[in-house]
Amino acid sequence: MHYLNISFSHKNSSLEIREKLTYPDDKHKNGCLTKLNKSGAVNETMLISTCNRMEIFCSCNDIETATTHIFEMLCDRAGISLEELQGRADIYDNASAIHHLFSVASSLDSMVVGETQIAGQLKDAFRHAYDNGYAGKKIARVMQKAFKCAANVRNATNISTKPVSIASVAVAKLKSVLDDVKDKKTLIIGVGDMSEITAKNMIADGAEVFIMNRTLHKAEILAEELGAKVLPYGELQSAINECEILFSATSSNDPIITDEIIERCDFNRYWFDLALPRDISYHKGEKINLYVIDDLKAIADGNKQEREMEARKAHGIIGRSVVDFFEFLDTLNMEPLIKEIYQKAYKSAKIESKRVLEKGFIPKQYEKQVHKLAEQTVKRFLHDMTKNMRNVSHEAKTDKLSTVMQYVIKDMKENNEKK
Repeated sequence: MHYLNISFSHKNSSLEIREKLTYPDDKHKNGCLTKLNKSGAVNETMLISTCNRMEIFCSCNDIETATTHIFEMLCDRAGISLEELQGRADIYDNASAIHHLFSVASSLDSMVVGETQIAGQLKDAFRHAYDNGYAGKKIARVMQKAFKCAANVRNATNISTKPVSIASVAVAKLKSVLDDVKDKKTLIIGVGDMSEITAKNMIADGAEVFIMNRTLHKAEILAEELGAKVLPYGELQSAINECEILFSATSSNDPIITDEIIERCDFNRYWFDLALPRDISYHKGEKINLYVIDDLKAIADGNKQEREMEARKAHGIIGRSVVDFFEFLDTLNMEPLIKEIYQKAYKSAKIESKRVLEKGFIPKQYEKQVHKLAEQTVKRFLHDMTKNMRNVSHEAKTDKLSTVMQYVIKDMKENNEKK
């Protein structure tokens, strides 16, 4: 059994490439995961699709075949040549795949190091794959350890002391080009995490915030929670031409703001497209300052430099967590053997306790106590031995130990059959 991770992120792919590779809704995700799991080389699969990355993490029995299958599927999906996909992707297998996933979970691989959204996005990705039968216990074990590693990083470092996200970086960028946002009309389209973080920041700075969403009820709920106002989605065209500031972060497959609905205004507008695929398709020169996700990278890189010392500590924690994970897997490999030893031993104990009862060595009325005594004796005898088996399961001598114990089990079985 192997682990494989094929990653396209802000580190190796442009925004245009990531747009083509994105899976914006459950229908597309299910289609992708279904195709992935059709390969005989793939056992379990999880798809991570965010604004900054598209990654496929899987458990497989043949790394080379699984890798080929994944790239061919992505080539058909995105209309990008195999050569370009293979040239861009970061490919991780086994220990490096686990290390990378732990780094992603701990926000060490994010555009904004220390941001807090990725943990929730990973949980959603795993839960979707698991609940729909695309992932099982093999990936579940990894994710359990990944979230534990991320928690250790947060607790042992200051990397998330002041949580940031792409949304908060966008607000910081706005403040760098505008002296004051107080009382400025701000339109926020969408009701997800990005929108909520943006709205909170803008309201805190005194902006007049309007929430807009295709589903009006959801916009009303968010607006009430934050103390913002609501605009119906049907007023999109008029709203974008009246507000100085706009943040858009929807899950639409197609742009919702295009040249056709953008009108000329006599004031500067500052628009932030935080969606992937992008919400805004703009080509006119209408005094609009448009920023997309990759434009925010400079600010994110600055944050990364400030957090470099804490990041080094975090990488140490991740390294130890990877070692712990593979030791844990080795222990799991030993468990079936230990279970079989106990089963054979209990069977022998039952045979012997039955024998002494039948021969009259112990009165029949003590049958339950005799069986319990025999089992407890075996259990006490095996305790230290099986404990040591678990302790050395991660060492190089595991295979030799396993072979020896198989012979022991075989002898126990033959002895039981003779009796």
